[in-house]
Amino acid sequence: MYDIGLNHYLIVSAFVFCTGLMVMTLKRNAIGILIGAELVLNSANINFVACGRYRAGGLDGQIAAVFVIVLAAAEAAIALAIFLNFYNTHATIDVDRGDQLKG
Repeated sequence: MYDIGLNHYLIVSAFVFCTGLMVMTLKRNAIGILIGAELVLNSANINFVACGRYRAGGLDGQIAAVFVIVLAAAEAAIALAIFLNFYNTHATIDVDRGDQLKG
């Protein structure tokens, strides 16, 4: 039987973080950037829960992960409202067109 340790979770978290960072830098539309941000937040959740699991004491990692999930839900709701408003105004979700929002 193979034992999965903390290093395995940290490697998965690093892979998810790098994937999210690449998505945020390479995508041109707003939905792709939002998905990348969610991947970065999910990698932080993996770290919180994994470190909380291997720390003697308790639920600190799970509690921090719940706060990150609430933050991600609020961020997604606000970002989607902004993206829908931007789409209704410009008929595109290309973030390069955002320079037209200058007041």
